[in-house]
Amino acid sequence: MAKMTRRDFVKGVAAAGAFAYAGGFLSAKHFFSQTDKSRVFRVDHCPVDDWQPATNAPLRHQGLDTLLDLLAENNIYFYATAGSSTWGGLAGLIAPDDVVLIKVNCQWKCRGTTNTDLVRGLIHRILEHPDGFTGEVVIIENGQGRGGFDGMAGGGNYPSGSEVANNIYINAEHETLVTVDYLVNTVFQGAPVSSFLLDTIRSNFTGSDNLYRRVEDVSYPSFLSAGGHRIDLREGVWKNGTYDPSKLKLINVPVLKTHDGTGITGVLKHVYGLLSMSDGQSDIRHYAQSGTQCGKMWSLVRTPELNILDCIWVSQGALSGYPPEATCRTNTLLAGFDPVALDYYAAKHVLLPISGATEHDPDSFSGLMNHLQGAQDFINGNGGIAGQLTRQGDDNIEVITASAGGADGTATCSGGGSADPSGGGGGGGGGGCFIATAAYGCRMAEEVVALQSLRDICFSNNSFGKALVSAYYRHSPRLATLISRSPLLRGAVRAALYPLVWVAKAAMASRRSA
Repeated sequence: MAKMTRRDFVKGVAAAGAFAYAGGFLSAKHFFSQTDKSRVFRVDHCPVDDWQPATNAPLRHQGLDTLLDLLAENNIYFYATAGSSTWGGLAGLIAPDDVVLIKVNCQWKCRGTTNTDLVRGLIHRILEHPDGFTGEVVIIENGQGRGGFDGMAGGGNYPSGSEVANNIYINAEHETLVTVDYLVNTVFQGAPVSSFLLDTIRSNFTGSDNLYRRVEDVSYPSFLSAGGHRIDLREGVWKNGTYDPSKLKLINVPVLKTHDGTGITGVLKHVYGLLSMSDGQSDIRHYAQSGTQCGKMWSLVRTPELNILDCIWVSQGALSGYPPEATCRTNTLLAGFDPVALDYYAAKHVLLPISGATEHDPDSFSGLMNHLQGAQDFINGNGGIAGQLTRQGDDNIEVITASAGGADGTATCSGGGSADPSGGGGGGGGGGCFIATAAYGCRMAEEVVALQSLRDICFSNNSFGKALVSAYYRHSPRLATLISRSPLLRGAVRAALYPLVWVAKAAMASRRSA
């Protein structure tokens, strides 16, 4: 009997799913969740992207493809099709004649922007719809006057006169080349792919073309795409004298970053690049009603068909994605439909273990807690998402994982060290060293890794040591937050830790040679 491959298995699941949907056996609840928990899909070990400009190939992104496999294995199909397709089914997300909006973060540059290698792979798969794609892909962003698709976004937020400030730097393997403009004009030249920078219409609230409209105290864009489609984010695509909401699909692709007010910028807050801050409501969004405002965009304007949270590079130390030591490579993608669950999980299990900063803890930092709760309350109070409640808390989230097969399954940052990107930040062996992380700027710095190893050797094998470690984890996060915000304190703590780091490195060397 021939061996069944992973791809063959997924095709079988897709075919069975299409049959069940056609027979009326799949409800909206089955499509979004088969449990009372929100689902977060996690792909680790995304290989370093291997696209080359000389050949414009390969266009696929291995991490994204693994994510589409994982979704299909769980009855979530990327393509809406009656044909045979690994990622397709009658209940699929993208139809061949849809207009697909891809919301990216291009308010910044460097690693503060969405990874364009990932965006390339997503566009490639949309264009490869098994029924032939006849719609349009439109990349959108409102950087509120600081946005740009040319790799020069961010205004004056980068050191004046520096190479970064005066040149193209974006989040991609070819970091001085693959801008959104490059994707549209070169990589996908001749294909139905365009972009629309919403900054250009953010102050226009009158007229009939290219403007912002209001619903309650949020706003949303209505514009004409380069492909000739009249798009209203709330109403849909203009067809045959009326708006058709079913032909407009939104895929939300934020990059995971720190943020002073809300703790993180993730799936929820990414809608700040859809609404216009020129609508007069900027004050309440910073930050008393940040969560509620995000929830209104989900419930009153449009819910994304899919959220893909880019964690290939995360910015744990700076919203701008610069300097490099404020960023860390985790080679991870997260995806799902519940924005509250995604942001809760990403903060606690991706950012917090790297930074050790209290503001990334969704169970203790009031700014992040209020942000998540405000969104959850509004969305759930208005019917949830496809009838399903949004959730937060580890007990209410089901994490479904896969590996993209990258040779190196570690997270790295400029400190030079490495660690398992799925590592937690709790007490006991394997957790993060909050104070050391704050002092050295990254959990994967070699000094932090050495101190973690010393802790595990000396304190994790006896009751006294375990009690000491437990006490440390109860009290160190607040100190770590203070240290991370003060260059003077960071220097002082590094000096104080120097003898201990020396001992830790010597112990590690001794164990390796034993």
